[in-house]
Amino acid sequence: MPKPPRRVAQIVRLRPEHEAEYRRLHQEVWPSVLKALTAAHITNYSIFLRDGLLFAYFEYTGDDYAADQARIAADPETRRWWTLTDPCQQPLDSAAEGELWTEAEEVFHLD
Repeated sequence: MPKPPRRVAQIVRLRPEHEAEYRRLHQEVWPSVLKALTAAHITNYSIFLRDGLLFAYFEYTGDDYAADQARIAADPETRRWWTLTDPCQQPLDSAAEGELWTEAEEVFHLD
């Protein structure tokens, strides 16, 4: 029986003056960025917007989450993508130093 994926939820604020640009960028995400995510075992990835908050959900199917996240962060095309998307986002007040997207705690799940 395969192991179930790790479910990850993250939250960040969307700067209201950048909403149109953020939406435009995500209408045509670069294939190289999608390839990097897929290579790092990220599946079922969605980003939702409500009241100025971006909520991301994805499933991780690999065996070394930290290493795969580091590989995404080291990818040159993904880093270039982030130079466009990061200015659109503002960390939550509870975010750690240097953290943009903050992981949310799962308190309930129904299969």
